[in-house]
Amino acid sequence: MKHPAVLVLCLLLLGGLSFAQQEPVLKETQKQKEERLRWWREARFGMFIHWGPVSLKGTEISWSRGGERRGIQGKGEVPLEIYDNLYRQFDPVKFNAEEWVAIARSAGMKYMVLTAKHCDGFCLWRSKVDPYNIGESPFKRDVCGEFSAAARKAGMRIGWYYSPMDWRDPDCRTERNGLYVILMQRHLRELLGNYGRIDLLWFDTDGGPAPWDQAQTYRLVRTLQPRLIINNRLDMGSTDNYNKQEILPNADYQTPEQRVGAFDDQHPWETCMTLGTQWSWKPDDRIKSSGECIRILVQCATGDGNLLLNVGPMPTGEIEPRQVAVLKDVGIWLKKYGESIYGTRGGPYRNGEWGGSTRRGNVIYLHILKWSDDRLTLPPLPAKIKKSRALNGGTVKVAGTADGIMVSMARAERDTLDTIVRLELDRPLPRMEALKVRD
Repeated sequence: MKHPAVLVLCLLLLGGLSFAQQEPVLKETQKQKEERLRWWREARFGMFIHWGPVSLKGTEISWSRGGERRGIQGKGEVPLEIYDNLYRQFDPVKFNAEEWVAIARSAGMKYMVLTAKHCDGFCLWRSKVDPYNIGESPFKRDVCGEFSAAARKAGMRIGWYYSPMDWRDPDCRTERNGLYVILMQRHLRELLGNYGRIDLLWFDTDGGPAPWDQAQTYRLVRTLQPRLIINNRLDMGSTDNYNKQEILPNADYQTPEQRVGAFDDQHPWETCMTLGTQWSWKPDDRIKSSGECIRILVQCATGDGNLLLNVGPMPTGEIEPRQVAVLKDVGIWLKKYGESIYGTRGGPYRNGEWGGSTRRGNVIYLHILKWSDDRLTLPPLPAKIKKSRALNGGTVKVAGTADGIMVSMARAERDTLDTIVRLELDRPLPRMEALKVRD
């Protein structure tokens, strides 16, 4: 249906209003909020999973779907009548939730987020309020139910990705949008009420209007799961909102996409990035090497952010062996050097081309990704260095003076991927602005 100009204007206004003033639903002090987010900030590394019937085509999830995307421009390459009926052939008989969780654990990941419903509207759980769900496929099994049970058994934190916009639903972003919002909230009631404790809720945006009754939606989800950590995208009603990445009172963290976020130790953030070139599985896709993934993780951690790295399972339900191999290599690296990532904060040095630093108590970890000279010169610190050593076992020399800290290491002993130098100080550093390092 073509929208009258007045309707489109109203929707745009609603989308804009979603980013206006809000009252926080969860009444908590800053200290209580920091405690609620503590496990997530310490985890640093999680697995994103984009999956659904679209894996049968090997095209991008939702964005390859033809038909109207009410509120935004564009149309995908797969005809609507084909895309919307893929679920009739979707029978991923090799899906094993415990195996997914084991792969994430072997990669050193501490939490997982699954696309319960993407913009195409397909539900990966056996919904009682929406017939367009996995229970109507040949597979029939409740993917969300099996996934949450496997994660809980393994002690893995989990979350749901949920797309508020639904390009398939005939009511979404029309004059009947109120009916759609009721359905959306029923979806959320099922996802957050039927599967035990859920740790994260990852809303998405397509850059279009956001008429999602934010006040009631936040009230609902926080009532169902009071400890829930929620990203900042439910409030985004325009591409400008998306680009600014603000965190309104009912959200918890920023979500830079397909790029490493800038250094920010004041606002929680998490980079979401694909292992391949698209979010859902693609045959013969070019995937990142383990070295690329490690460097991205290091850049996130030294910038005081998290990394949510995406895999796209195949139509069989298995995660592609090439992706598994990369993730296992990342896990091997983290077993050796995880102390410099987990439970740390970014700083005291601002990261850049040279690398960056993480810190915990009176310990600083220098992650040197690029040596521009025979030595690295760092600004001085308001504490003395008691001990220093290279985690890769090489011999490192660290000299502290009033003018700065000099770090040097023989070229042959440097780690070509990431030379990590552990500095033990005589006391923890005070709160301070991150120091700029000249690359």
